[in-house]
Amino acid sequence: MRSMKDRLLLVFYHDVILLLLTWHCGGQSQMIGPTQPLVAITGDDIILPCQLDPARDAVDLTVEWSRHDLKPRFVHLKRDDAEPVTQNILYSRRTSLSVNKLKCGDISLKLSKAQVSDAGMYNCLVPEIGAETGMELVVGSVSSVVMEISKVENVIFFKCKSNGWYPEPRVFWLNSQGNQITAESTNSAKGSDGLYTVSSTVTVNKRQTYSLTCRVQQKNINQTEEAHIHVSGDFYLVQCNPAVPITINLAVCLISIGTTALLIWKCGQKKTKISKHDEDENELHQTEMKEKLQRECEGKKRLEDELQNNEEDLKHVRRTIEKLMEQKTSLKDQREKLNTLLQEDKAEMKEVMKKLEKENSIHDKEKKMQKRGDKKNDLEKRTEVHEELLKMTEKLMEETENIIIQMTERKGKLEIDKEQIIKHLREKQKNERDLEETVRETSERH
Repeated sequence: MRSMKDRLLLVFYHDVILLLLTWHCGGQSQMIGPTQPLVAITGDDIILPCQLDPARDAVDLTVEWSRHDLKPRFVHLKRDDAEPVTQNILYSRRTSLSVNKLKCGDISLKLSKAQVSDAGMYNCLVPEIGAETGMELVVGSVSSVVMEISKVENVIFFKCKSNGWYPEPRVFWLNSQGNQITAESTNSAKGSDGLYTVSSTVTVNKRQTYSLTCRVQQKNINQTEEAHIHVSGDFYLVQCNPAVPITINLAVCLISIGTTALLIWKCGQKKTKISKHDEDENELHQTEMKEKLQRECEGKKRLEDELQNNEEDLKHVRRTIEKLMEQKTSLKDQREKLNTLLQEDKAEMKEVMKKLEKENSIHDKEKKMQKRGDKKNDLEKRTEVHEELLKMTEKLMEETENIIIQMTERKGKLEIDKEQIIKHLREKQKNERDLEETVRETSERH
């Protein structure tokens, strides 16, 4: 049996431990919150974390969530399990606390359908125990990137645009190797809704193949959107060769000179008396004829070279027209697909509007109405993107059609030039044969 002294010591130790436990449980609680800014994207739900330490039941405690830059300042207010009161209208029906989590000291706030106006400093407070903490919420908005192509004389303009960003993003252009290139101009504008619209343009020269990427980036919310485009060098027009008409005119002149000289030489052959003076003249004439023959050969060679260049240009133009026709067919298919998507969007939008009208008439629950409204907004945004893509496709189709017309006209001109060159070349060959025969006859006579 234990002695009385041991029993007294056991009771003493028990009282000390109980006193320490009571002091610890009834001591000052602290609040634990995030040390880094929280990030949300518009339309998303987010949890603003806040935890009592040590953990305790907070169901019966008053919980205040507030922003000091607002009036009224309360984002969410809980008193004796009652519904939130004096809440700022910006947060109406968008905030809530979990009862199960409150029992464990977790007073984190759920914020639904985040908006750009939700960005700011939030304060979490339990007045009864003086526990308080603050945190920053950053709300971002992201949008897709649209690219356009336009042409002015010898310069091609690539433009990218994106609407509906927050905070203000930056725009980068990258080449096919991923290296950054300098933009000609970059603009940013803030709309009445607080969202930013950015646009940027780069220019390139003709006769080059380009693969470009336009990147819109916001580092604060860790969001990036990109658009890519590839343009082949065959897309650009082929420049006319000014040497073709010049060479043709030169050939005509040479033919005229050669024909005139031949007639003069034949008239001189009709003379029956040949003297030494005449022999000297004939020898001189023969030399001149040889020189003319040499010039005819040179003219023939130039025509042959010009014919070869003409055929190469004609081949390139035909190949370019084929590729442009393929591009036109592809753009036509894309336009049909976009029209189909737009029809589907409009049909779905019509169905959503019918459901919204029906719900309004029978007083359906506001939550369902909100869901229908969100779907309607998503459909409107998707329809806007499809319409922009359709507009760009139609613009590209129009430019492609114009280029096909110009290339077809160029092809017709090259074919006419080819026929003229062949005609003059045949005349050159005939004149060359006549001159060779004349020189041969003159040599045999002397």
